[in-house]
Amino acid sequence: MCINIAVKTLTIDSTKVALQIWILGSELIFKFIFPAFTGGASGGIFMYDITKYSSLRNIEDWLIAFKESLSNDKKEIPILMVGGKLDLNKERVISRKYAENISKTYNIVKIFECSSKTGENIDKIFEFLARSILKVESYS
Repeated sequence: MCINIAVKTLTIDSTKVALQIWILGSELIFKFIFPAFTGGASGGIFMYDITKYSSLRNIEDWLIAFKESLSNDKKEIPILMVGGKLDLNKERVISRKYAENISKTYNIVKIFECSSKTGENIDKIFEFLARSILKVESYS
């Protein structure tokens, strides 16, 4: 079991923003400890692998657990869905359209695709999330 924490600092319209990112695995064991780590979240990113259908198998359960763990004043926070491994696009099994349909079903704010290997769209994802959080928190 592994939980990673990272900080991403960016500037949004001359405002310095630090995102504290808690990276939790999708293994079943995390479902039981999930609420302890997500209650004060201001935003969420749900990752899936564009080369594996199984990576979307339990998204409904994870979204429900995430939303239930939020403190009462944070029930409507921005949640993004991000397809990873865009550098393996030739091996894609989850179409963008399929992922978009899932995102609409669960009221996901926006869907992105990225590659951690090449860095494609990584900055765009965090900038969009930070702007969305600032908007919800009424800072912009």
